[in-house]
Amino acid sequence: MLILGSGEVRQVLDGAETEVVAAVRRAYLLHERGRTALPHSVFLRFPDDPRNRIIGLPAYLGEDEPVAGIKWIASFPGNTPCGLERASAAVILNSMATGQPEALLEGSVISARRTAASAALAAVALGSSVPETGASLIGCGVIGFEILAYLRAVLPDLAAVTVFDLDRSRAEAFAARCRARWPGLKAEVAESAEEALAGHRLVCLATTAAAPHLTTDACRPGTLVLHVSLRDLTPGSILTVVNVVDDAEHVCRESTSLHLAERLCGNRDFIATSIGSVLNTGGPFRRPEDRVTVFSPFGLGTLDLALADLVRRRAESLGLGTRVPDFLPAPADAASG
Repeated sequence: MLILGSGEVRQVLDGAETEVVAAVRRAYLLHERGRTALPHSVFLRFPDDPRNRIIGLPAYLGEDEPVAGIKWIASFPGNTPCGLERASAAVILNSMATGQPEALLEGSVISARRTAASAALAAVALGSSVPETGASLIGCGVIGFEILAYLRAVLPDLAAVTVFDLDRSRAEAFAARCRARWPGLKAEVAESAEEALAGHRLVCLATTAAAPHLTTDACRPGTLVLHVSLRDLTPGSILTVVNVVDDAEHVCRESTSLHLAERLCGNRDFIATSIGSVLNTGGPFRRPEDRVTVFSPFGLGTLDLALADLVRRRAESLGLGTRVPDFLPAPADAASG
């Protein structure tokens, strides 16, 4: 068993935005072409504790060297005031020859980076005729910062960011961190979510909202909303926009905004296309300039596997990680029968 901790995962992924986006793109294409297996995620919830949850995302990615495994990720929003990260995770990769677990990786960094890469890929794939020069971020946490890093990696004209968080001090600290990381970036704090929504034509929602609380009314025509947290937008808003998803079967469940919209209208006709379909066509896609487009990614387990496998391979080549040779039981002695 190879064990890779957070520091080692970061060592591999830091500065590797181009490779990570490419891995996510490849995973989306394989899924679109039917070369994945993706059971529904398992949500472990707790009696009298609706805020916290742990999710299991099993998956199979059928590349030339196929990968199977699972991400086990906990979301405990109450950790943040205590100085702990909201999300913690582990990824297990299994051998496709024997089924045995062969790698254990710290998963929260992998999860955050694949989420950011997915959002950045969508920003490029669902492009506008006008270059994106600014972005608005609603939700000033780890995911939001990673998304901004990846947006800057793929959108060279991005020069300004407007941020909003229900906790004003958190938003101020986030903006200050942005200025420190990217001295040339103009970072401002909005007074309201509506001000942030109207600030730029590229908007990212990365909150811990458990129920819809926003509409797209404040968005400019032609805006792309990266609806990463999946539960921010009202069902009514979802029914008025151009909807792009990663997988309709996965995203229309667990009371996401799209799931609630499906319940409201009784069908999924409001979903225009999937990101995999857009990528698979190979041609340019231009989002409508007179409407709002919303990308709602459930966060497919295949993306976690693609990134975890990338990390494992690079870590092995660099000699990183801890080997535990006796993690599994020793083979039974042949003579003992």
